[in-house]
Amino acid sequence: MQLTQLDPDLSAYLAADEVIDHHHHVVRETAARLAKEAADSYAYARAAYVHVRDTIPHSADSGDPRVTWRASDVLEQRTGICHAKAHALAALLRAEDIPTALCYQRLTHDAGSGHCLHGLVAVRFHGTWHRQDCRGNKPGVDAHFSLQGERLAWVPDTDAGELDLPGLHAVPDPGVLRALRNAPDRRCLWESLPDALQPPA
Repeated sequence: MQLTQLDPDLSAYLAADEVIDHHHHVVRETAARLAKEAADSYAYARAAYVHVRDTIPHSADSGDPRVTWRASDVLEQRTGICHAKAHALAALLRAEDIPTALCYQRLTHDAGSGHCLHGLVAVRFHGTWHRQDCRGNKPGVDAHFSLQGERLAWVPDTDAGELDLPGLHAVPDPGVLRALRNAPDRRCLWESLPDALQPPA
């Protein structure tokens, strides 16, 4: 799939904000620890990906009712859904000057019916964007960090109305972020996740 860089200014994909808060000491300390063991930026990116995928359980898998959305909170509390984990990975990568975008898929909602947005990231290496899914593996899900062909958690089923969305976002989708911020627990969040990106203002 041809990905679309929505902001022509690459620096937007390195920026820190309230959500991707890579200026926060928790993000900085985690990044420094991972970078110490990495030989180069590729090795660091892979290590950051594995860290978020494997050491921060997806809250639906673990049964954790807490809702996180800010990168530093995800890393500190060690829980989050796909969107929250994508924010954490984006912060770790941007902390080491690796351009990172947020991107989305429209997938069948595992709550039973309808669809919802699934969150992942894209990293830029050698002038090309590469999507990565740090959701967390489980039976039936086997995602890996890769610059040689995508190894994502899900391949959309277009017959079921699922879609790969090509946009590379510098900031989280407002509808997704609103759902994360407003949900008192994961059960309520599951009922409020949007099934489409919010149109630009």
